[in-house]
Amino acid sequence: MESLNPRIRLLWIAQGVLVAAVLGVVLAAVDQWVRPVPTAALGAVVALVLAAGTLYAIRLYQIWQFELQDDALYLERGVVTLVETAVPFVRVQHVDTQFGPIERALGLSSVVVYTAGSRNADVRIPGLTPDRARELQDALRDLAIESEADDAV
Repeated sequence: MESLNPRIRLLWIAQGVLVAAVLGVVLAAVDQWVRPVPTAALGAVVALVLAAGTLYAIRLYQIWQFELQDDALYLERGVVTLVETAVPFVRVQHVDTQFGPIERALGLSSVVVYTAGSRNADVRIPGLTPDRARELQDALRDLAIESEADDAV
């Protein structure tokens, strides 16, 4: 199975830093206007959230994998709950490549696979280089067209 680009860890760690910073601001506001909070406790909570977010990002990177097989796209992801997903090519409706501003700054992009059905009708593969994302998008499109022709009566 194929892993994501290692730079995705930076994006996920940055998200954890943002959560820790917001929590720090909220706790500082509580300390200022609602109830005094010991500075050591405030720092400890923010440091704990920061450490947990960093460990979560590193572990998520270690687990996140995907593979194109003969009949479907297979994904494995999740830290607390391991999620294994199989997306049959015959169910693929269309495939997008997304480049958010932070992803672009890190030289990354994502592929989003939209499937037939109403529940969890899309699957996102983050942390790909733009070239790999385009290759994957083209391969998925071609495999979906092939499987549609094979599925026809």
